[in-house]
Amino acid sequence: MAATRGEAKSDVAYGEGREALLRAVVTVVARGGLRELTYRAVAAEAGVTHGLVRHHFGSRDALIVAATEYSLGPALSVTGLGETGSLDDWARNVPKALTDEEEITAFQFEVILESRRRPELKDAVRDLYAGFRKAMLADLRAHGVEADKALATLVFAALDGLVFEGLALNEPHTTRAAIRKLRELLRSAGLAG
Repeated sequence: MAATRGEAKSDVAYGEGREALLRAVVTVVARGGLRELTYRAVAAEAGVTHGLVRHHFGSRDALIVAATEYSLGPALSVTGLGETGSLDDWARNVPKALTDEEEITAFQFEVILESRRRPELKDAVRDLYAGFRKAMLADLRAHGVEADKALATLVFAALDGLVFEGLALNEPHTTRAAIRKLRELLRSAGLAG
């Protein structure tokens, strides 16, 4: 039940408020795109007053940037990137971005595409990609691959593109099959054990 005008639900525990608001931003954007992102929509999703949302973030852009920064953690967690995962781990975990964290994935792609039209979001998107590339580089190096930033970018871009297609077409079996092929290709090129 959404909060009525002037009153807030008390579902959010003290200290969890900021994360609840950021998760609400992700949900609102994943469901309706950035055009649906308002203080009221976030407040209703989080069960708080819209004044609280404005108080914590000040502007809509600050809300988007903070949610983009927040989204990296759950995305890395579900995929296992940056946890020195192997190719087998990636093949198993990356498709979970389409199920376990579909909202995070949809939110990220919405913001990425919006940053083409709104340069004020570019730095947040650049930081998001840098976080993914850093995690990929750590994983590759942990498994004996003589990787540099370019190789990490290439491998992540392949995974990212597959996840984007999987999200757009809702065909997780195609995504899983393509990731298995990527794993085979990397192994045959001697880029993984």
